[in-house]
Amino acid sequence: DGGEVLGHETYSGARFYQDTVTITFKGFDLSFTKILSTFNAIDFSNNSFDGPVPESIGRLVALRGLNMSYNNFMGQIPFQYRNLSQLEAMDLSWNQITGEIPQELTSLTSLEWLNLSYNNLYGRIPQGNQFSTFSDSSFEGNAGLCGVPLSKHCDNQSSISPTGVAPPESEGLWQDKLGVILLFAFVGLGFGVGFALSFLLRLYCRMEGWIWSSPVSSCGRDLRTGPGRSPLRGWTNATRGFSGPSSSSGARANRGLAAA
Repeated sequence: DGGEVLGHETYSGARFYQDTVTITFKGFDLSFTKILSTFNAIDFSNNSFDGPVPESIGRLVALRGLNMSYNNFMGQIPFQYRNLSQLEAMDLSWNQITGEIPQELTSLTSLEWLNLSYNNLYGRIPQGNQFSTFSDSSFEGNAGLCGVPLSKHCDNQSSISPTGVAPPESEGLWQDKLGVILLFAFVGLGFGVGFALSFLLRLYCRMEGWIWSSPVSSCGRDLRTGPGRSPLRGWTNATRGFSGPSSSSGARANRGLAAA
């Protein structure tokens, strides 16, 4: 099926005006003076389109060329593009696309030309089928990409984020880490306050013994007790004080009986 030539008749009906178009296909600017309906391509290049990369393009199963370079598309490459079984060329260069290259794109066995350069892609470049035929120029300008055909080797991790920085951790994990840090901080603070209070209490008791003249301090010590001084000395004096009046009363009673 050779298809039909796209065009329209003029108002006079005397002439048939054929549409013409110039597109960038497989890296070359091609001008078509006769456009066949069987040629299916999209060229959005050199515009100011932004937003996520359209997933709906993945439903255009008859598409042969896709060029969205030099825009401000962001987000990840949709895995739905694996349905573009007849796609021959795809150019997503010079955008702000992030994430990893979907492994599903290796199923595009008709893909002859690929350009994903100068984005924010990261991770290991998929291998297999057509991807083994692409040069390093298809992936240059993505600091986080690694693996063949680039000279940068991948480490043991499955992906490497841009500029060598690990992907951001979840908010819950950061909250758990913060809780552990606060727990250790409060435990350490508790030990420090307890030690300081113990030291100050001991210092206070010693100073009280030096300043006050009371024989017994509020810390529960008999300040008179020391080397050569018995703590029972106070009780001995108290016993003597109580025995004095009893002895004199007994003597006076005996003298009264003798006089009688």
